[in-house]
Formats: sequence, C-alpha cells, structure tokens
Amino acid sequence: METTETKVKELLVKLSQLKDEIQKIIVGQDAVLDEIIVALLAGGHCLLEGVPGLAKTLMVKTMSQALHLSFRRIQFTPDLMPTDIIGTEILEEDHVTGKRFFKFNKGPLFANIILADEINRTPPKTQSALLEAMQEFEVTYGGQTYPLDRPFFILATQNPIEQAGTYPLPEAQLDRFLLYIKIDYPTAQEEIQVLSSTTGSKKVAIQPILGAAEIQELQRLVREVSINDDLVQYVSNIVRATRPDTTDSAFVKEWVRWGAGTRAGQSLILTSKARALCKGRYAVLMEDIHAMAYPVLRHRVLMNFKADAENVIADKVTEELIKTLKRPKPIN
Repeated sequence: METTETKVKELLVKLSQLKDEIQKIIVGQDAVLDEIIVALLAGGHCLLEGVPGLAKTLMVKTMSQALHLSFRRIQFTPDLMPTDIIGTEILEEDHVTGKRFFKFNKGPLFANIILADEINRTPPKTQSALLEAMQEFEVTYGGQTYPLDRPFFILATQNPIEQAGTYPLPEAQLDRFLLYIKIDYPTAQEEIQVLSSTTGSKKVAIQPILGAAEIQELQRLVREVSINDDLVQYVSNIVRATRPDTTDSAFVKEWVRWGAGTRAGQSLILTSKARALCKGRYAVLMEDIHAMAYPVLRHRVLMNFKADAENVIADKVTEELIKTLKRPKPIN
C-alpha cells in the first residue's frame, strides 16, 4: 500500500514536471511561474500585470494545457455584462407536457481555470460579478446558488499602460486576488530564444501533468505544512506595520494612505506554506515569507498622493519593513 510520504514525493515530482512542461513554450519567467503555481496550490487567484507582448495570455493558456482541467477564456470589453460571465436563465418548453420553464444556462465562469483577459477594460458592474465566485466559489442567480467546479482558479491580466478607457479594479476586488504578479521584460538571451523559437515552423505539444484530484490533494497538503508561532507573529507584525495609524515606521507614515487588512496575513501564511511545499519542505522558513510578501502586499497597501507623485511604490514599503522589522530568532 502506497504511503503518504511516497504519494507526496510523487506529487512534488509532478509539480516540477508541470513547470518544465510550461517552459517548453514560455521562455524564462521562472519567478512568475513559481508564483502562479504557489497560488494554484494555495487555492487563490492571480492578477498578472505586464506591458503588451510579454506572453501573459500565452502563459495562462499553456498552463491550462499542462493540467487535466477545463479552461475558458473571457475577453473583458466595455460592453461585457455580468450575465455574459456567470450565465443567464433561458425559457424552455417541456415537449411532453407543453409547460414552459426557466433553465439556468451556465456561463464561461463554470470551468476550473478562467483567463480573465484585460479585466480592467470592463466596467465595475461586470468586474463585481466575479466577487462571489472568487471568495465563496459559487454563483447566485435568481435566488438559486450554483457551486463552481473545484479546483477553481482565476488568472486575470491587465497592462500598466494605455489606461484610457479602462476601469481600475476597486480595492475590494483587488483584495480577492491572492497574488499580484508583475511580469517584466525578458533578458537579452531569453529574448533571442523567444525570437528563434516562435518564428519557425516547429510545433511543441504540451502534455497534461496534473489532474483535479491531484491538485486538490496538494491544496490539502499545503494546509498541513507547519509554521511556528514566532513566524506567525512575524507575519502579523509585517501586516500591522503597513498601517499608518498603528505602525512605528516613519517610512510607512510618510508614504502610505491605507495599510493591508487581515486577509493579507492569511494570504502571506498560506502562500508561504505553498512555497515551502514546492521546495520539498514541510515547514515554513523566513525566506518563504520574504519571497511571498511582495506579491501578497503590493495590491493591498495603498500609497498616498505624495508617493504617487514621487513614484514610491508598495514594493518599497515591503522592502523597508523586511529590512527594519525585528526578526524572530531561528530555531535550532
């Protein structure tokens, strides 16, 4: 009979294979892929930001091909309506009795992986249609609640330029994303590799690596990764230090308007556990917390007008707090 430890090792091998499979198409972007996989294991959602042409959409589509999961892409546009996402009721007729009845016709949201492409190009009314799905993993329509398929993973994209005609995501919507991942330009060598591999006739086939049951098992295992009380306290100290009213940090008081809420601490612990598991560890280390603090906090710390004018971003706050906050003593 297969032991739990053997099963875990097999799943961790498959995680490594998943990343290798994605990188058959996606060149570089190691940190970005790691963070997306962490979010998947933590059971949360990702907001990907990068200028056009950095393969955000291709990355999500390639990942969906490497998983035994259903995939739907929703192109967000100014005229998109909530019913275009969650579905709507249609009038049907029973051919036996002749009676008419309303039947809920499920929208593209009813899939395992959702690519919400250019999410900031649709009005807040439509953006908010995702709130219940992202938090409760269900959709309510006409007084009836419909559960979503699990695992359920939304990857939304937006670009930081060309803001005319866009609708910035409200804070409540941003907070539903577990991670806010920024995609940078490739290195010179990576760019050459992209140019060579994408302008020829060679086609690369992606093989599915993980299925729904295996992902749910990994998500369960993430919750069992241990974190000691001192590190939990440290996470709490980081989150509380982002709040101008309660922090001792002069840097935060000068540049921050609103700090992160409690969900930020929950997200930081959960993603740190997921990162530890991805590294083959069953306990969270300080390095896990520091690595995940940036994508967890960058959309939950709201900078003030002075910071916007001086181009002081939320990542600078995270960097300052990691540098200055007292760290717990390592356990021998």
